[in-house]
Amino acid sequence: MANLASTFWNQGRWKEAEELEVQVMETRKRVLGEEHPSTLTSMANLASTYRNQGRWKEAEELEVQVMETRKRVLGEEHPDTLTSMNNLAFTLQCQARHQEALALMERCFRLRQQVLGEQHPETQSSLDTLCDWRAEWIDESP
Repeated sequence: MANLASTFWNQGRWKEAEELEVQVMETRKRVLGEEHPSTLTSMANLASTYRNQGRWKEAEELEVQVMETRKRVLGEEHPDTLTSMNNLAFTLQCQARHQEALALMERCFRLRQQVLGEQHPETQSSLDTLCDWRAEWIDESP
C-alpha cells in the first residue's frame, strides 16, 4: 500500500496518495506504535503530500510532530531527524516565514556538516538551499 501511495505521489496524484498514506500511517500507529521509525516515515510522507497540495498548516503540524519525536527517540543529530528538520524548513519557507525557515535550515546545515561531513550530498543540499534563500530574500528587501 505504501508503494502504491508512493507511485501516486510521483505521478502528482495527491488525493489518491493522501488516502493511502493516511491508511498506512494509521495502520502503522496501531501495529507498530507512534514512535516506530516506519510510522514516523509514513507521517513524513503524508506531510510531504500536504505540502505539495499547499496545505501548509497540516504539513507543518505533522512535520513538527515527526521532528520532535525523532529528536527524542533518535537524537537531534540522527540523519532522519535532520531530514525532518530540512522538510519543516521548506514548509516554513513556503509560508513566507523566512526567518524561521532560515534559522532552522542553518541549524540543519551545521548539524549535517558535523555528522555527515562537508562533502556529503545532504550537507551540500542544505548549503545550496541556504545560499538560494539568502539571495532570494535579499532581492525581496526594499
